Amino acid sequence: MSPASRRQQRVTFAVLTVAVSSFALLQSLIVPVLAQIQVEYDTDQSTVTWVLTAYLLSASIATPLLGRVGDVVGKKRMLVATLAALAVGSMMAALAPSIGWLIAARVVQGAGGGVLPLSFGIIRDEFTDRMTDAVAILASLTAVGFGFGIVVAGPIVETLGYHWLFWLPMIVTAVAAVAALALIPESPRGERERLPLLPAVLLAGWLLALLLPVSQGNSWGWSSPRVLGLLVTAAVLLVAWARLETRVRVPLIDMRMMRLRGVWTTNLVTLFVGFGMFASFAFLPQLLQTPVESGYGFGASITESGRLLLPAAAASFAVGFVTAPLMARFGARPVILVGTVVSAVSYVAMALFHGSTGELLVALTLQGLGTGMVISTSASVVIASVPGHQTGVASGMNANIRTIGGSIGSAVTAGIVTAHVGSAGFPLEAGYTVAFLVLAVGLVIASLAALGIPDIHRTTRTAATETGSTQGRSVQPSSTRA
Repeated sequence: MSPASRRQQRVTFAVLTVAVSSFALLQSLIVPVLAQIQVEYDTDQSTVTWVLTAYLLSASIATPLLGRVGDVVGKKRMLVATLAALAVGSMMAALAPSIGWLIAARVVQGAGGGVLPLSFGIIRDEFTDRMTDAVAILASLTAVGFGFGIVVAGPIVETLGYHWLFWLPMIVTAVAAVAALALIPESPRGERERLPLLPAVLLAGWLLALLLPVSQGNSWGWSSPRVLGLLVTAAVLLVAWARLETRVRVPLIDMRMMRLRGVWTTNLVTLFVGFGMFASFAFLPQLLQTPVESGYGFGASITESGRLLLPAAAASFAVGFVTAPLMARFGARPVILVGTVVSAVSYVAMALFHGSTGELLVALTLQGLGTGMVISTSASVVIASVPGHQTGVASGMNANIRTIGGSIGSAVTAGIVTAHVGSAGFPLEAGYTVAFLVLAVGLVIASLAALGIPDIHRTTRTAATETGSTQGRSVQPSSTRA
């Protein structure tokens, strides 16, 4: 490769790093100040959790949809548009006069989920060597960015004020959009296809119908007509969505692609990893900030609670640099399996041993290592399991499923933690214990799914043949790579 090409790769990777980091930070910057937002907007804990859940729900829809659009109209063009949406959503959030407005702004920010599949697709297009390393590092940034956002939120609030949690990301994403427009080369485009709008509507419908009763069941009543009606609606829409996805020419989430062993096993693991990661990071700051008078809290400030989460973020980021050589030596399956087992152990530790900050630091470091191993490895497995022209769809689907898991996990954890409140108005310690044990069960399921992940090298050699035989009309010839 010529020196000019290597320089272009470095510039492209630097811009993509900023773009992915911005999206990951916006997922979590708000988490440590949820209690402050609850007071400022005079709302309850279940409602304020939707500041996080709405962002994840929006990203669940935008991630595969924008990944599909990028494959057709050009990944660079859609990356610039996605970063612009992040900037606009950040400005809306900074100016939000009410909790409803803030939640709506977070929905706009959720469009930033398209950054992930678009970035992975650009890496696949532009990097002729070390593609696996680049993908692993970018994927690990989604985990470390989420943790780092929690860490830096406190200093930002104490130094500049709460609203700068949105003004700063707006500035960074706007700069990243300009840099992407000027510095990233144009991507090849595929054939124009009809966008999967109806599948996107149905996906949004069943997720919303599921998450609302899960998060609000304690206040509405689990046997109330509203909760039962929404759960039935979610089931009906889920079935309709799944059937439609197998019949439309251009699906939002390709169910035929999901039949590939390397895809469905890895995505199932990703679902539960997202379930645990987002939920744990969403509620650990609240646990740490709970006053000592509660009998279990630490009375930590926003900055202190963020600092306690730093080992998890650092471990998750650091492990992203070693997963590629680990995969090369041992294969993807052992790396992912070890990651899920370590994560499961960390959640059990959080549930049973949270009497001191030292115990939590050990558990959080384990959680960061396990999550980082899975996230940085799974993206490479999925990309290696499909033909080149489906990179955007496959990586978008993987990132989307992790986000769906996160939205479900945060809603489920909110329902568990807020189920019982003590006389002082704080959730009972038992709620956190049960919630972390539920997350551990999810990672046990992920470990079982990891046993079915095929050897990544074999997947690379056979993916094109298997995809052609199972997907029929949804697959274009490899010469139409987008």
